[in-house]
Amino acid sequence: MSIGQADERALLEGMVDIQRDEITRILEDLDDEEARRKLVPSLTTPLGLVKHATFVEKVWFHSRVANVPRQEIGLPDTVDESFVLAPDDTVESVRAAYLAACDHSREVAAAHDLGEEFPWHGKQVSLRFVYAHMIQELARHAGHGDILVEQIRAARQSS
Repeated sequence: MSIGQADERALLEGMVDIQRDEITRILEDLDDEEARRKLVPSLTTPLGLVKHATFVEKVWFHSRVANVPRQEIGLPDTVDESFVLAPDDTVESVRAAYLAACDHSREVAAAHDLGEEFPWHGKQVSLRFVYAHMIQELARHAGHGDILVEQIRAARQSS
């Protein structure tokens, strides 16, 4: 069955997984120096985007849906901190951490119904909302990554 003919849950899971794949593609064909390259004034780098996507997976699924305090997971306090690279972060280590976070997110989500609700900024949101939010969040960052990688590849050709 294609994703276009799937039931609601399979559709949402499939769309999130498509965007997760797009996030992993950000680092495809980049070496560690290129992946750390800062091309915009913010903390956004290709490697930082994937590290941030790991943070997003953990905030929404590992903490909020699984009801595990952020401190137990070791999440930074601010979104900006989620883009900060450690000296030992590499393309391989950040990619592996992201893939592991996605696997755990799938396991967490599988234990909950789409209509089940979780706290978010003093409100309740459903797992359905979490999936929709993740689709838009990951798609936006995958697009950011596409632009950065395009600039890096163009610089390769001009040198």
